[in-house]
Amino acid sequence: MNDNIETKKAILCSVYSTEEAASAEASLAELERLLETAGGECVAVLTQVREAPDRRTVIGKGKCEELCRLCNDLEADIVVFDTDMSPSQIKALEDEIERDVQVIDRSMLILDIFAAHARSAEGTLQVELAQLKYTAPRLVGHGREMSRLGGAASGSIGSRGPGETKLEIDRRRIRARITSLEAELENVARARDVIRKSRERSGLKRVAIVGYTNAGKSTLLNRLTEAGILAEDKLFATLDTTTRKYTLPAGSEILLTDTVGFIRNLPHHLIKAFRSTLEEAVYSDLLLIIIDASDPEFESQLKVTEELLADLGAADKPKLYVMNKCDVCEISDVLREISADGENTDFASISAVTGEGVDTLIEKLERMLGQGKKRVRFSLPMSAGAVLNEIYSNAENVEVDYTPEGMEVKATVDEKLYGKFSRYITEEE
Repeated sequence: MNDNIETKKAILCSVYSTEEAASAEASLAELERLLETAGGECVAVLTQVREAPDRRTVIGKGKCEELCRLCNDLEADIVVFDTDMSPSQIKALEDEIERDVQVIDRSMLILDIFAAHARSAEGTLQVELAQLKYTAPRLVGHGREMSRLGGAASGSIGSRGPGETKLEIDRRRIRARITSLEAELENVARARDVIRKSRERSGLKRVAIVGYTNAGKSTLLNRLTEAGILAEDKLFATLDTTTRKYTLPAGSEILLTDTVGFIRNLPHHLIKAFRSTLEEAVYSDLLLIIIDASDPEFESQLKVTEELLADLGAADKPKLYVMNKCDVCEISDVLREISADGENTDFASISAVTGEGVDTLIEKLERMLGQGKKRVRFSLPMSAGAVLNEIYSNAENVEVDYTPEGMEVKATVDEKLYGKFSRYITEEE
């Protein structure tokens, strides 16, 4: 699926058990939004309640016949399943459907959106690698056009036709490309590590803006820093991380990073592919968890966000929950209970579009980042240049006056720096 998807019609399919009915409905609605983001048009939805998907075709025989009729009657081009499918299931369904229809699954659809929206060199490499790793084992040929066998009985001598040979060549090329991409990404990762260490040496606090896709992360960063990031009412409108400096009201600078959005049923291979990007959350000092308060599914979306943060190893970071779009909805008592659980959490209610509540958000952000910090005056002898350098590197709002006796330094310091150089402190504000 690519730009030509604008003219293509799709049928969405979902198979779920009775216990999964509620979550399946929400997931299917999300799948339709993913399809719209990719440029497709949903012309029909086919669902089946059964305890387990059919091993051969995911849906049962009767539903296969119904799907075939729908494809013919509606002139559908694509069938999208709200689950991951095996290569044999995809091929079996394409063989069952008389019309020449492409069958894809949720992961393939997400990968297509990622490919369309990746802009940076790293993002493009990550997407291509994820696509190749996901599609390589699924190279079984499309429908009747490229059968794996040349026409003889399976397993007999001479049965390997040109289709099989082409597949083997394709697989070798893919393996070589995967190796090449992994090497390129290792170089990118090393460069990213250099940048990250440089930011660490700057002493600036780092705040990662995380949350469900389309919750308003990019809109908030744009409002605070005029970053100019694309912000659209689409899932995965942006994929690449953007970091900008922001000056807090008290004068100290911080780094704000917008990250790729989360989504339910995000395949683990995609999490792995974008791990270096998502790790901005791991290295941050505080997480701004953005929540679309206007979405009736926001509680389950928040659960997905926190599960993915736990997978990344960022579950214990200080968190500031941000209920966005407060101009069109009420704040939830559920969020109050969640955000009140522990001294390292708080919540704010804002509208990233109108700016309502943003000043309060910044006040809370500044307070949480400044916990344990003090404004002090150091009296340093001229011989203590190394101490001054360390204060410059690790403190905030440093002011230095040179006197005949030495150096008078005012700075905002954390507990570690306070204890290390307490012998030089002459005044606290």
